[in-house]
Amino acid sequence: MIDAVVRRLLIDLQAPIERHWCDGDAFRTALFNALSMSFPVGEQFFLDSVRNGFKALPAERQEPFRETVQVFIGQEATHRHLHGLFNQHLERQGLVNHWGPRAQSRLKLLAGADVRHALAITAANEHFTAILADWLLEHPQAVASRDERLSTLWLWHSAEESEHKATAFDLYVALGGNTDWRLKWFRRITWVFIADLTRQTLHNLWRDGSLFRPSTWRSAARTLFGRDGLVRQTRGPWRAYLRASFHPNDLHTARAAHWLSNHAQRYTPVKPVTA
Repeated sequence: MIDAVVRRLLIDLQAPIERHWCDGDAFRTALFNALSMSFPVGEQFFLDSVRNGFKALPAERQEPFRETVQVFIGQEATHRHLHGLFNQHLERQGLVNHWGPRAQSRLKLLAGADVRHALAITAANEHFTAILADWLLEHPQAVASRDERLSTLWLWHSAEESEHKATAFDLYVALGGNTDWRLKWFRRITWVFIADLTRQTLHNLWRDGSLFRPSTWRSAARTLFGRDGLVRQTRGPWRAYLRASFHPNDLHTARAAHWLSNHAQRYTPVKPVTA
């Protein structure tokens, strides 16, 4: 059970951001910009999926989920809003978001489908964001920036993703979702996520003029495949989802709780929305 807290982040995203805001590193900037480009569409889908899954439960079974669903919706709506503001800066820098519209088009194919499919897709994506979040909280230098607003944005987002990582999964199970479909969607979403992230990152680098610089690819190798690299460090948690007995709470949230406790001055709690 997560704490029933929706937080308002105390940063102002109106001021411009540097082109290479991620500590001057073109690759890491392009990678995290790509992820941000996916968030408004993705998070709207996630909160709609969880809301619809909650409503699909019989009334007598809704109460144990009510608080966690309210927090999930409130947190994801806040993430969607702030990354929407962040993405406006990227547009002004000349970057083009291809991932968001492509994802929007795909998601339309689910119209009228069983709500469990949307929940399984959401649970898969929430697993990706949870393991990325934990990696970021362990390696905050990955989003180090002279602009403290941006480091705060990414680490706060990571902490909240760790908090609510089980919500869609638990609703899927409560609605009778089976392991076979959970794993089918997870494998499909894995390939879609990797392909979309790669395409958008490369496009960002091309628009930025950094695609063919040797320093870009040295950073890519270090960030992804170095001793503490993202791919190397998250392979184990990724594989954990394939176990029939897996539950998101098998992955610890100590780093998230630690960050939130140590940075309480950077946010204020607000009342969660009604599911």
